[in-house]
Amino acid sequence: METKTRESKGLFSKLSNMTDSNLLLTITIVVFVLMYIGAMVFLGKGFLKPQAFFNILNENAALIILSCGLSLVMITGGIDISVGGVTALVTMSCAVYLDHKNGTVGGAMLLALGIGLAFGLVQGYLVAYLDIQPFIVTLAGMFFAKGMTTIINADPFNVANEQFVALKNTRVNVPGMGSYNKKGVYINAYVEIGVIIAILIVILMFMMLRWTKLGRSFYAVGGNRQSALMLGINVKRTRFLSQLLCGVLAGIGGFVYFLHVGSGAATNGAGAEMNAIASSIIGGTMLTGGVGNIIGTLFGVLSLSTIKNIVASAGLDQAWWTGITVAAMLCIFLVVQSIVVARKK
Repeated sequence: METKTRESKGLFSKLSNMTDSNLLLTITIVVFVLMYIGAMVFLGKGFLKPQAFFNILNENAALIILSCGLSLVMITGGIDISVGGVTALVTMSCAVYLDHKNGTVGGAMLLALGIGLAFGLVQGYLVAYLDIQPFIVTLAGMFFAKGMTTIINADPFNVANEQFVALKNTRVNVPGMGSYNKKGVYINAYVEIGVIIAILIVILMFMMLRWTKLGRSFYAVGGNRQSALMLGINVKRTRFLSQLLCGVLAGIGGFVYFLHVGSGAATNGAGAEMNAIASSIIGGTMLTGGVGNIIGTLFGVLSLSTIKNIVASAGLDQAWWTGITVAAMLCIFLVVQSIVVARKK
């Protein structure tokens, strides 16, 4: 009994000594692993093949990028709800440029970056230097982006540009992770180009937050702006850069989304901002700022997508079941975050 008591005390001591970000990251990873293993055990074939996991990445590569941008802003205590509108604007602008203006894929990439950069610059300036509430600024940005999308072209259409179609259909095989189909033919597991881009961005953002002065400034500003000022941190510039980076990532995420769907439509990216915020919260990023982890955001996206797939696989195809499940999951993680914050008090 004494040995068990000591072990439990030792485990509790280790958990209590962990930072908020690391503790929330650990909880998110454990929840995702348990959830996916449970799906493999109880729901069977749909989750047993490695390609099922890679399909989650393929379908959510753009969301991973958008969620990284939201996490950066939320760590500084801000918010950005324009990313879904920016995604729609990027897809329609690139589609019209490629098909109606005979553009190139390289030009479309620059166009997507330019749109994201423009939104980041304007919204960042309004939030940081004019001190307007980020929710109001980005709400206006969302409406503006959606309005501009329909002005550019109101009708959805698939892009026929050969260079773009070839890039869209490019697959990167994952060696040793394939499976045999019913006819006994070996099928290679694969990921789309967008997944490679998303993983690279996750790595870059993780390194930036962990090992650069700017990353430390994000946490300091989100934790306590007054203390950050006393430490000599330029709070306005830090908030501006967080919004700017979020805008740029929205542009990149919009192009990755475009690569996945291959079409321009005003409805593209609908609800992406809410899914990105939910993924960041599930991944351990607090709305109050100062706490968050990009790796946690990645697992937040995977958890959100997995729970949706589980609901669908269980035969609950109605849209409200997915909404109810995601809402319950968010509530649970918000309660967990409250407990983590309360433990220090």
